[in-house]
Amino acid sequence: MDRTLMQDAMFPDCPIRNILVRISDKWSLLVIYTLDKAGQEAIRFKKLQREIPDISQKMLTVTLRTLEEDGYVTRTVYPEVPPRVEYALTPRAYSLLPHVNALIGWAKENNDAIMADRKRAARGR
Repeated sequence: MDRTLMQDAMFPDCPIRNILVRISDKWSLLVIYTLDKAGQEAIRFKKLQREIPDISQKMLTVTLRTLEEDGYVTRTVYPEVPPRVEYALTPRAYSLLPHVNALIGWAKENNDAIMADRKRAARGR
């Protein structure tokens, strides 16, 4: 998937496609969720990477850039040596969080049944 895609080429006026293409990847919602766990505090890149140990530095960088482009994350660079960079959620991201948290709750509630269905389907192939 092209992370720099501005909007769906076939359906440029479809808000669902244009939003989901950017936040439905493997990492975006996890990064938003992790930044939310920090509360109102901004987080440095390395701390964020430690909180999501299976994300590579490159993917975290790409994901943060995408979230920043779409207005979910702010990036603040402090003119220090070495430079300090911090990330925080924006009001837009906070307005998304109730939906993310509802999805997390739904996933927890249905995980066991979905995993059982997957196993059953795999045995049936």
